[in-house]
Amino acid sequence: MRVLLSTSGSRGDVEPMVALAVRLRELGAEVRMCASPDSADRLAEAGVPLVPVGRSARSVMNGARPRPEDAPRLAAEAMAEQFETVPAAAEGCDAVVATGVLAAAVAVRSVAEAQGIPYFYGFYCPIFVPSPHYPPPPPLGEPSAADGAGNRELWDRNNRHALRRFGDPLNRRRAELGLPPVEDVFGYGFTDRPLLAADPVLAPLRPTDLAVVQTGAWITPDDRPLPADLTAFLEAGPPPVYVGFGSMRAPADAARVAVDAIRAQGCRVILSRGWAGLALPEDHADCIAVGEVNHQALFRRVAAVVHHGGVGTTTAAARAGAPQVVVPQLVDQPYLAGRVAALGIGAAHDGPTPTVESLSAALATALSPRTRERAAAVAGTIRADGATVAARLLLDVAESAVPA
Repeated sequence: MRVLLSTSGSRGDVEPMVALAVRLRELGAEVRMCASPDSADRLAEAGVPLVPVGRSARSVMNGARPRPEDAPRLAAEAMAEQFETVPAAAEGCDAVVATGVLAAAVAVRSVAEAQGIPYFYGFYCPIFVPSPHYPPPPPLGEPSAADGAGNRELWDRNNRHALRRFGDPLNRRRAELGLPPVEDVFGYGFTDRPLLAADPVLAPLRPTDLAVVQTGAWITPDDRPLPADLTAFLEAGPPPVYVGFGSMRAPADAARVAVDAIRAQGCRVILSRGWAGLALPEDHADCIAVGEVNHQALFRRVAAVVHHGGVGTTTAAARAGAPQVVVPQLVDQPYLAGRVAALGIGAAHDGPTPTVESLSAALATALSPRTRERAAAVAGTIRADGATVAARLLLDVAESAVPA
């Protein structure tokens, strides 16, 4: 059994697919992955063959912010990269799984359709599929919706926007493959039965228009030791506060604001450099800067985690029982910030750009005994078997589609 995994985006998009790849391989499947060239080291570490697609995700994240008028061109480029690379990677495969940007996913599904391969779509947060219970993320470059527009109307509007934005290049490519045109972009990209790779306690599925299967988060057990200097720092004093923004652009003056706010609460600081290249504003014994480290091991040893609200970091902190302060930057991160606050396992910062005062106030909530107790209680409810559930489902469907 051969499975092709395909994703687009940063480390947060890739890491769940690594977990799925590892579990599929343990169940006897042969796996390869189409992803950004930035994923090379991580996939080599996991023993998963990489088929690089497109440009460096890191360079895109750190480059100029796209303008609304750039959206059609960027979507067409994302699709072209998939149409040019995925066909060869998919040859001989029995299943294809895509996550990430919809413009890329519809191209991947088109390739799978042309080759007669069962296709699955996975997503990491429940707000990304149509539902009458919540609005969609606003489409780039579109004017604001009319006041009083209902959720279903907003989802339909986004679907029409997607067709305008990249329907023509998609259907031109599909015609070259002998496939009929797609008009319902959301229906085609999401499929009738997508997989929600998110924890049901942290990000519960609400009724949608699709038969979504919530598998739980796709998590890879991480047994990497922490760096020696970080271990020494942890052992030299009380539990510090971790702060990091992952692969996101960091808010202005983020490092200084975070260090000052954490010190205001009487805590030491671990600063993650991340893709933004954050640096400590000064060299003091109560602070340390780190690169990529094992969050599963580290978060069990900190007083709190200050972060951007990516689903991977949010889940890792929740599993570790670490109180959180979420400073949401975009898309699904405000939703996850709200869930952290609603569960009582941390605080949601109001807006993407903290001040020393606002972040210190949020930290006061996160560091309270009540929040610590609640975070410890919720930690025991976070599932760790999501990748296993998804892998077995995928292999069952793929095997039933293979001719006897």
